[in-house]
Amino acid sequence: MRQTWRWFGPQDLVSIDDIRQAGAEGVVSALHHVPSGAVWTPEEIEKRQREVATAANGQPSGLAWEVVESLPVSEDIKKQKNDWREHIANYRTSLRNLAAAGIKVVCYNFMPVLDWTRTDLAWRLPHGGTCMRFDLVDFAAFDIGILKRPGASEDFPPEIVEEANRRLAEMDATRKNELARNIAFGLPGAAEHLTMDDLRAHLEEYGATSPEQLRNHFIAFLEEVVPTAEEVGIRLCCHPDDPPFQLLGLPRIMSTEADYATIMNAVDSPANGITLCSGSLGARPDNDLPGMMRRLGSRVHFLHLRNVKRETANIAGSFYEAEHLGGDTDMVALIAEILKEEERRRAAGREDHSIPMRPDHGQDILDDLKRKAQPGYPAVGRLRGLAELRGIITALSHPEYGLAE
Repeated sequence: MRQTWRWFGPQDLVSIDDIRQAGAEGVVSALHHVPSGAVWTPEEIEKRQREVATAANGQPSGLAWEVVESLPVSEDIKKQKNDWREHIANYRTSLRNLAAAGIKVVCYNFMPVLDWTRTDLAWRLPHGGTCMRFDLVDFAAFDIGILKRPGASEDFPPEIVEEANRRLAEMDATRKNELARNIAFGLPGAAEHLTMDDLRAHLEEYGATSPEQLRNHFIAFLEEVVPTAEEVGIRLCCHPDDPPFQLLGLPRIMSTEADYATIMNAVDSPANGITLCSGSLGARPDNDLPGMMRRLGSRVHFLHLRNVKRETANIAGSFYEAEHLGGDTDMVALIAEILKEEERRRAAGREDHSIPMRPDHGQDILDDLKRKAQPGYPAVGRLRGLAELRGIITALSHPEYGLAE
């Protein structure tokens, strides 16, 4: 696996020098300041490449921008409204510009309205650190009592609604505002931040959009952009829903192995691939991560390795970001399947035999608690995760004791 690290640009409190010291081999980044639907120009791409390639002292960093995360799919494309055709044309132009700059892996998602969603961005852990958490009751309280979405109460079990109403009665205005900010936080550094009015307007525009309709829109998008990706040698890889279940009455169509199989079969091309995120998919108890890697591995172009601890056995439930080896996903079994897939690729002569991975998210520990970097992206917490993952990779790759025959 090629070890990479996500960087949000010069404003990121985890610097390029920090990434070098962590031992990462490449950088995952994006042009977060460019609005969704607009073209990523050669000039802006080159500027970000220079920033990645330069250490604080002005000397070469030895790092390169290797993976895009994310080239966003606009809401117009997802809804097939307004300027969606122009946005698809711009997306294809951006792919051509990225390929011309030497970048070959592009991650994106097709989640309607919200990117990853958490109710708490700094939940206190017993050891004194913090992590992100999704509390289903708090989310129901937001949906029912703060957003006041019509019909919200019908989307939750009665016991969740009852507890949500109890919590709402105990919340003051400060706590309600904090909860709303956390849920609408979106991607750090993004050009667009949702207000409650924005969120309501998006939900109204989606209306009664069914999963089938959204899936058809997704396939239509892929039918347009995958041929371009094939032509220029880019590997597209879709990130799963996070969390992988319905929220706000919106359809979720990339939450299970069956969802991925449907999309891979609909546009059957090596350029139409998967970002296998063990944390997002692992929040659902019915997702078998090692099995997914074994069955769909030939189309996995990017790996997010992280872990979550589920607090219930329900499909939709509360969970928190655990240590990379401490959650409900068997990380050793998953990495074993990844290494087997890489060996199959080597035997087949595939150029992409080393799959880029990054230690995704992490708990805020030690100096992270003072640094206050982007939620989910601490320096020390991710370094700990990368060290743990490296240990597994090293052990499983050992010529005498590992998987090698």
